Formats: sequence, C-alpha cells, structure tokens
Amino acid sequence: MAFLASFTGTAQEKLLTMEDAFLNPSLSPANLRQLTWVPGTNDYSYVSNTNDQLLRGSVKDAPRAVVTLIDLSAALEKAGGNKATGVNGLEWLNSSELLVNQRGSLYRYNVQNKAAQPFYKLDAAAENVDFAPNKQRVAYTKAQNLFISQPGAENKQITQETNPAIVNGQAAHRSEFGITKGTFWSPSGNSLAYSRMDQSMVTDYPLVDVSTVPATLNNIKYPMAGGKSHHVTIGVYNVASGKTIFLKTGEPAEQYLTNLTWSPDERSIYLAVVNRAQNHMWLNQYDAATGAFVKTLFEEKNNKWIEPERGLYFVPGKPDQFVWFSERDGFDHLYLYNTNGQLIRQLTKGEWIVKNLVGFDKNGREAYFTSTAESPLERHLYAVELSTGRIGRLTQGSGVHNISFSPTGQYFIDNYSSPATPRTIRILDTDAGKVARTLLTAPNPLQDYKLGETTLFPIKAEDGTDLFCRMITPPNFDEKKKYSVVVYVYGGPHAQMITNSWLGGSNLWMQLMAQKGYIVFTLDNRGSADRGRAFEQAIFRQAGVAEVSDQMKGVEHLKSLPYVDVNRLGVHGWSYGGFMTTSLMLKEPGVFKVGVAGGPVIDWRLYEVMYTERYMDTPQENPQGYEQANLLNHVKNLKGKLLMIHGTVDDVVVWQHSQAFLKKAVDEGVLLDYFVYPGHPHNVGGKDRVHLYKKVTEYLDEHLK
Repeated sequence: MAFLASFTGTAQEKLLTMEDAFLNPSLSPANLRQLTWVPGTNDYSYVSNTNDQLLRGSVKDAPRAVVTLIDLSAALEKAGGNKATGVNGLEWLNSSELLVNQRGSLYRYNVQNKAAQPFYKLDAAAENVDFAPNKQRVAYTKAQNLFISQPGAENKQITQETNPAIVNGQAAHRSEFGITKGTFWSPSGNSLAYSRMDQSMVTDYPLVDVSTVPATLNNIKYPMAGGKSHHVTIGVYNVASGKTIFLKTGEPAEQYLTNLTWSPDERSIYLAVVNRAQNHMWLNQYDAATGAFVKTLFEEKNNKWIEPERGLYFVPGKPDQFVWFSERDGFDHLYLYNTNGQLIRQLTKGEWIVKNLVGFDKNGREAYFTSTAESPLERHLYAVELSTGRIGRLTQGSGVHNISFSPTGQYFIDNYSSPATPRTIRILDTDAGKVARTLLTAPNPLQDYKLGETTLFPIKAEDGTDLFCRMITPPNFDEKKKYSVVVYVYGGPHAQMITNSWLGGSNLWMQLMAQKGYIVFTLDNRGSADRGRAFEQAIFRQAGVAEVSDQMKGVEHLKSLPYVDVNRLGVHGWSYGGFMTTSLMLKEPGVFKVGVAGGPVIDWRLYEVMYTERYMDTPQENPQGYEQANLLNHVKNLKGKLLMIHGTVDDVVVWQHSQAFLKKAVDEGVLLDYFVYPGHPHNVGGKDRVHLYKKVTEYLDEHLK
C-alpha cells in the first residue's frame, strides 16, 4: 500500500541533545498559551508569549493587552493581596472580570477599571477546587472531606468524615470511565452532587518514602484484580437547606457509578450504572430532591465489555432530548434520545468513531462533533442535523483538528497540525466554514535541525486488519547500508501513537535516535484506541496475545527491508509498553537483541480492579488468561539484554511488578539489568526525564550499535 504521509527535514546540520528533546520549549511548535473564549462573547484571550500580558481579541479586531502584570499587581496589593507573579492561570468570571487565585485567596479583577476585590478565602490546603457554573460558589476538598465557600460567608464543611478511608468529593473508580473529578454542580449552582467513596474494605498497599531518615511508610488503597473494590454512593447537597440526601443506587455495592449528569431543570440526576463485570450498563434517572430511583431509560450489554465515558448532552431549548455516545454498533457513534428513554434516531453511522461532541448551535438544530471519518489518523469537525441525521464537514486540510466552540456557537477555534504543518490556529465561521481570522501560523521549530524522513503507512494483521505504522529513517539515509532499529511500543487501550499530525505523533527523542543512526519504528496494534470495538476487544481475556502477534507483523515488515539489520533490533516502552517490551523479549526470544521496559505490568493480578477486569475478567474467572499473560512464567526464555526501570513510589503499576520479575530471574539464574528512580511515581518527569532517557539511550547504544 502507498505511503499515507511523508515528511522530510530540511538540509540543516544541528543535532538534538537530550535536554532539547525534553526540556527545550522552543522546539515545540509555537502555541497560544491559555487560549480561551471570553464568556458570553465571540472574543478570545490568551497569554502573550513575549511579555506578561493577557491579550484579548475578536473576529474583527486584532488582540490587545487587557491585563498587564504591573496593573494586576497594583490592584491586588490595593485589595490586600500580594504582588502577582504572572498573568498565567487567570480565569474569566464573565465578559469583564477575571478570577485570580493566590494560594486560596481568590480575587476578582475588573479589566475595564483595573480594580481588584476579595472574592473567596479558601483553606490553604484546599484541593480539587470546583466552581459552580456561575462562579458564585466553589467546592473544594481537604483531606477526606468536602467544603463549600461563597462570598461573604464562612467556609462550610459539608461532610464530617473522620475515617480517612472514606473520601468525599474526589474522583472515584481510579479515574476510569472518563471520570476526572468527584464534584458536580447543578446548572444554577444551588446544589452539589458528589462522590462518597468508601475504601475501608480495600487492601492497604505500602509505598515507602526513602527521602526521610528512617524511611517512612505511606499506605494507599489499591484494589487489585479479583480483590475487594471500593463502594461509591452519590450525595446531593442543597445549599439553601444545608441538607444532604443520597441517591438510592441500590445493590450490589460493588458497582460503578459513572457519567453523572444533571437535567437542565435540576430535578433529576442521571447515572450510567455499570456492573463490576463491566458488561452491563443501566442509564438511570434519580430524583435530585429525594434520591429516589425514577426509572431506567435503557440498558446496554456486551459479552466482552461496556465502557460509558461520557454523560448526557442535553439539546439546547429541548430539555427532554439528549445526545448519547454508544459503541453498540461496533463504533462510537451519536444517538438522539428523549428522556423517556426512546431512541429518536442514530445520528452518525459508519466504520469510524466520533471522538468528541464539541457543541450545539444555539437553536439546538445541529450538533458539532470531531471524528475519524476521513481516516483513523485524522480528526475533522462535522455538523449533524438532529432532525435528519444529515452530516457536513467543516474543517479542511488533511491532519488533526482540535476544536473549541465560542459561547454563542457562531465561531470555532481550529488548532490544526499535520506532518507538514507544525501548528495553525484559526477562527472559522460555523455557518459558512470560512476562515474569519488567523491567530497563529507557527514556523517550523526544527528547521535548523538535521532530521530524517518520517513516513506513515499501513500493513496487515494476521486477520487482514490494517495496522498503521510510523517509520523514521536517519538523516542522509542510504538504502544500501544496514541500520539498527528501535521499536517504540505502547500497544494498550486508550492510546494511539500514530496520527497525521506534526512529526506523525512522534517525539523529539525518537528524532534524536534517528539522528544517531537508528531507524525508529512504531506500530499501533489491535487493542489500541480509535479503531472501533472489534479492534480494541481483540485483547479480551488474553492480554499480550494479539498485541504481540501484530508487533511481530511489524518485525516481519522490517525484516523485508534490505536496509534493516535483522540482528540489531531493539524495543522500548513504558507502562503497557513496558508489559509489551517484556512480552516481546520473552515470548519471541531472540528476535530483539535488546529491550528497555519501563514501569512494566508483569502480573495482571497485581493491577487495579477497574482496568484489569474490563479487559481480562477476574483471575478467578479467567485463570488461563492470567497465567498466559503473567510474564513471571516466561522469565526463563530471555535471550538478549533486558533493562527494567521502575519508580519506587509508583502508585499505578506498583513496584512489586518488576521486583517479582527480578526475584524470579534470580531464582531461574537469568541475568538482566535493573534501575530504579527513588521517589518517582509512574512517570519519571521533570529534569530527571533527561536522566531517564540518557540511561535508555546509553543502554541501546551499548547493545545495538
């Protein structure tokens, strides 16, 4: 099949350093910091990259400074605050006022008269700060309890929990199912729904802080596959009465309460309730005043898994109609329902997925969404007519379009990139689809650097499915030479490594490796995201089988190329990619000369309930699948060199995974290399990321060159 995309660097001579790859912001395409719409208007604002100012513009008018650091500091000091350290992090309260947060002391700043006044005083230890839609109230958590603050009143503690294992107002279910927070304001801000998560039945898991003398123990609650999971209930606090009721979500207690949505009239709360087996979902309605169960609108079942990740999108002007995401026909699509649970029509259909519903027109006649309809590697914006299902595309230019609609729905911001376009940000007219204003055309930040060529192309899986690949060849590539290859792998659900965006979705470390003379190859195997249900569910109950098979198809392709040295293949990945790296080294011994596995899942019994049981069922239900995927059973197969890396306080893939692997390697007399990052959680970030990738690169250089 022909290449889908190709991008060649210009004939310059600069080489990337590891610091460039991870710490040099000037090598990322220029962007508009904190670009956002001003509430209730078609104006936009962003923070200037050249000086400390907040700029505001409109479709017709060029941006101008509306906040300067000098003016902001003077106003805050006059209002009893401290000097501002910058204009980052300001939020619009309305079309003329901004919210300023100084460590819990919140001020409102008027951009017209340049005056500030105190607004809220939160606890200095406040976390999970969540403003009501009208910004007149704010919820926050402190330790395991939930608080509300409003201007002119004392902060109010609305939960009185003394048991630290019972947590209020924080994201439940380990942030699966699209859950990002634990507080949910009603549209008017008069009521607050929140998650109450009882973890008292969940096993404590020890993390050890070695920065103290002696080291100190930090126990976390970590529910492992097949073990006891936490219980969640939903409280609803009424601000006027000061009373809380709980939704009667019933038994069993081990269920997932997801995608909470208030009705526009605030009388109802909707929940997508998912059973622990994650194969049955009930969309339920509850009375927000009493907590009583009202009805089930509809159910969805699947013999593998159901994973609702979005709530109800109510149609403007039609409070009895909403749009629902469902994968029921094999691809994530939009469905129009009424609140009686009757399907009005399926709005989108085809062998592609809807990524996001980004807005409606103000009359509720059309919904706007982004999708992969053009290609799995692209993202475009479309409008669908709710009354007919007729669809039209609104964005042009092959690539990835990220969209933000104006409050009026009249315009949208299109933040676009492709392999040939670092970044273009434009405002377009929703009706005409025409460019109303170009806000940024980013130059190529790598134009002075010596880059190789990046190509994107498909190969076939064993079942005939297209698998998309990205290959970066070294600068001054010579087909008559033989090159070492580094395969970068992730391979797990909810991630897509390859897109038709800047650098094809690759990062600067991969470009650096190409500069060092490697071919860098990545393949999105079955199990990864944005290709539909059958593609993702290929891993069900057998993690590491279809994925390894597909990666070996990639190896087969590499071996067919005359310029690939088949004796010098390396593989590297982190997290699920660490699981994949180790799987490839052990299940296909001798194919890869070297592997570097970071934060690897080794034994799925040690991973969390929500994620693992979705894909693998429980260890009790699927012992054979867990045994086959358990890399401790394959340690003796290791050939070649393997470096394993882990953060010592990893609370996602706990340190026990790689330590168990080390123990088994010692028992089996198998030699490998190991490195830890003391005090680092799942990802090694900050300046230490340079250290990490120097370590990875040095190891590959030592054994592949």
